[in-house]
Amino acid sequence: MSGRIEIGQLQIDSELYALVRDEIAPGSGVEADAVWRGLDRIIADLAEKNRALLARRDELQEQIDAWHTERTGQIIDAEQYQDFLRAIGYLEEEVADFQIETGPVDPEVAAVAGPQLVVPVDNARYCLNAANARWGSLYDAFYGTDLIGEEGGAAKGKAYNPVRGARVVAKAGAFLDAAVPLARGSYATLQSLALEIQDGKRVLLVGVAEGQTALKDPGQFVGYRESAGQLECVVLQNNGLHIELQIDRTHPIGKEHPAGLKDVILEAALTTIQDCEDSVAAVDAEDKVRVYRNWCGLMKGELQTSFAKDGGQVERRLNPDRQYMGRTGEPLVLPGRSVLLVRNVGIHMYTDAVLTRDGEPIPEGFLDAMLTSLAALHDIRGNGALKNSRAGSVYIVKPKMHGTAEVEATVELFSRVENVLGMEANTLKIGIMDEERRTTVNLKRAIYAARERLIFINTGFLDRTGDEIHTSMEAGPMLPKGEIKNQPWLQAYEDWNVDTGIETGLVGRGQIGKGMWAMPDAMAAMVEAKSGHPQAGASTAWVPSPTAAVLHAMHYHQVDVAARQRELAARPKASLTAILTPPLLSETLDAEAIQRELDNNAQGILGYVSRWIGQGIGCSKVPDLNDVGLMEDRATLRISSQHIANWLHHGLVDEAQVRATFARMAAVVDRQNAGDADYKNMATDLERSIGFQAALDLVFSGRSEANGYTERVLHARRRQAKGS
Repeated sequence: MSGRIEIGQLQIDSELYALVRDEIAPGSGVEADAVWRGLDRIIADLAEKNRALLARRDELQEQIDAWHTERTGQIIDAEQYQDFLRAIGYLEEEVADFQIETGPVDPEVAAVAGPQLVVPVDNARYCLNAANARWGSLYDAFYGTDLIGEEGGAAKGKAYNPVRGARVVAKAGAFLDAAVPLARGSYATLQSLALEIQDGKRVLLVGVAEGQTALKDPGQFVGYRESAGQLECVVLQNNGLHIELQIDRTHPIGKEHPAGLKDVILEAALTTIQDCEDSVAAVDAEDKVRVYRNWCGLMKGELQTSFAKDGGQVERRLNPDRQYMGRTGEPLVLPGRSVLLVRNVGIHMYTDAVLTRDGEPIPEGFLDAMLTSLAALHDIRGNGALKNSRAGSVYIVKPKMHGTAEVEATVELFSRVENVLGMEANTLKIGIMDEERRTTVNLKRAIYAARERLIFINTGFLDRTGDEIHTSMEAGPMLPKGEIKNQPWLQAYEDWNVDTGIETGLVGRGQIGKGMWAMPDAMAAMVEAKSGHPQAGASTAWVPSPTAAVLHAMHYHQVDVAARQRELAARPKASLTAILTPPLLSETLDAEAIQRELDNNAQGILGYVSRWIGQGIGCSKVPDLNDVGLMEDRATLRISSQHIANWLHHGLVDEAQVRATFARMAAVVDRQNAGDADYKNMATDLERSIGFQAALDLVFSGRSEANGYTERVLHARRRQAKGS
């Protein structure tokens, strides 16, 4: 730890202080020391409330544990259980009907449905890749994934395969036929694209096998670009999303196409969450400096990085906006980047990047709110050449809140930050992650508390399941993980979130989101599975890569989400009783099934933790037991560790079996990482392996760990590995 600078009652890490003084504050309109003095006042006024909220969580959990323990072996009476939860204040009194009042909000957040990326903000390359994933090649997305089969000579190979390429063009044509159909004929026989002026407006003329035609809805043609009198591209629109048809007869693909069509570019990741939380491993001031520096670079529009690729250096920076001409010849400018949201940490996190005068860590969420908002002032004030929020808002996603009181506290924190930074009231918008059961069952009231700021609610199966297991730890052993997701509570939870969002006015004002697809290499399965998200009323859903964003974007061309949400408004609201029914095991598992589940959980924990502890990687593609890469972050870690802790507590497994399984799986994980020069083997010395010991800590302290969170163990062990 470097030296410290004292401002008021705070002791600030000197590197963090220098970052704010030299990089974040200049140009923001706020003097650096004023930021720290403001944070000092906030901590003095609100830190005790933060501790009280965490104590309230523990109090409620103790009461729920006692209730279940008193009824060991009994079937849970749903009505009795709900009465109990109301009596202790876990289930809150419902509020009268209302509509959220949030504004102003960018259309990508409020009105246009599309994919959303989540990316660790501590990695500049990933930050930029995600921000630039607003647009992507449909041809590349098809060609490089399993959406195109390899049979019949269509394997990818190292060189371009024209057989595979022809299938890509055909598949893209079928997409265009559905999204922007022609008045007659099909894009499969596309011969030409041309413009003609009619009544002062340019009209798109399309040549197909049947002759000249036009779009079935001519209004879907919105722009074009020409160079030296030649048409370079045309821009089409469907459900608010843009499609760019690129024309280049000299290009290897274009010269083989009758119309010179070289690519189909889709508007894809409309929004991206730059993450300070689950997907990063930020355990000290050094890490937080990297997090805040990258976010500030994004807000200034200046972030750039270089990296080695294919024997050379690649430079990466934010893409500019896209320039076209509109139908009447006027300039048409479309955003070139995702609208960026930032996810702060939860209220349970504390950091010693800043200490009180007494040497106590401060709530990390207070620091995140202040410094991510300070950095965003550069965007609000238009300091850079590139703009993030054209509406002048800052979008902060807040995770792991439990119930209304914690949402109210976050709203109060945001208001205090606005006052310190001289922002207009409600500049800081809030996204509520509906991933803890106490928030789920009180979602309408939580939304009411944030009604002037709310721009986002979503569901997240993994954290929500981790919380489900921990909250109901004493109720009995849980089903195997794969069966938990098939229980009635999950569909009720997903529907309840959408129902509540529609009921409280998020349609056209904010995002209703769905969770991540975990297998980045299984795109055919993703396309099939995630087609259900827009149908379920979700205006956005998380995807694991820019390629996945392009493919998921097709779903929002298939469904008018706002219209679907209006249809869903007429259905009965999802069942609270189903939501509150724990996914308990009701039959005896044989020893083989138990060991199989234990192997799966232990291998997943070790695969993730070994990289988190050893390399500071907060999110990565971790091979499962079958060597299938799965995107893992702390949410997946939480559910796996809680699941083993639950089975250990209820006697399905014992400590010796758990330790032996982890030892055996350590060798498996070492093998899977054999090609990584930075990886630290575990199996050769289990006792001295910090990563291996961290994995055991997560399980053996899982039952007593507040809310089953993993951060305390991970941070302590990562700091041990860093020697900090």
